[in-house]
Amino acid sequence: MDIPRIFNITESAHRIHNPFTPEKLATLGAVLRLEPGTRVLDLGSGSGEMLCTWARDYGVTGTGIDMSQLFSDQAKRRAHELRVSDQVAFIHGDAAGYVAAEKVGVAACLGATWIGGGVVGTIELLAKSLRTGGIILIGEPYWLQLPPTEEVAQGCHAGSIADFLVLPELIASFGKLGYDVVEMVLADREGWDRYEAAKWLTMRRWLEANPEDELAKDVRAELTAEPVRYATYTRQYLGWGVFALMARE
Repeated sequence: MDIPRIFNITESAHRIHNPFTPEKLATLGAVLRLEPGTRVLDLGSGSGEMLCTWARDYGVTGTGIDMSQLFSDQAKRRAHELRVSDQVAFIHGDAAGYVAAEKVGVAACLGATWIGGGVVGTIELLAKSLRTGGIILIGEPYWLQLPPTEEVAQGCHAGSIADFLVLPELIASFGKLGYDVVEMVLADREGWDRYEAAKWLTMRRWLEANPEDELAKDVRAELTAEPVRYATYTRQYLGWGVFALMARE
């Protein structure tokens, strides 16, 4: 079980696998007013930076699940590095359908809502692990401005314009599902640049070290195309944020 190898290659040097900087991740933890001992579930936990730094800074405990063997191993090393291995655990596995054995105070899925077949299904899945009064965290893209054509939307790696909403509509959609939006932290262009541009050096170094690999042609094609694609489309049209939700009574 693993994610496509191309993602393991392009994001192998990433600690955060979304457009958040370490500062944004710390801000998210701070605004949630996390109390020591709060249990956190992170579906699609990547290299574990959220759980590990929050365990260090706020005293939370938690579990992360991710399909990437590489990222799961990196998460365990990060926990050891930050001396929080006794507070957090990382499972290499499929997060789809995962429900915590013990209810948690925060249930999160940051940038991997395909796990539940979309935002609605992912919220329903996370709610199964959440204690009464707990917080759901959803990390999701939104349009900064509506793309003028479907071609532009696809240039942002969306299937179509309909894949994402503009920010006011996204926030309103959570209310229609019966949730209050109690906080949000939005990525900025610096975060997007760090997420996307960091892949380019990783790909170049990988190509230098693996010229005969079966994926070398694919990685070369991606490195050639991605800087222009990102600057032309994603950087102009796509936002990303984490939204904290609490069920209405």
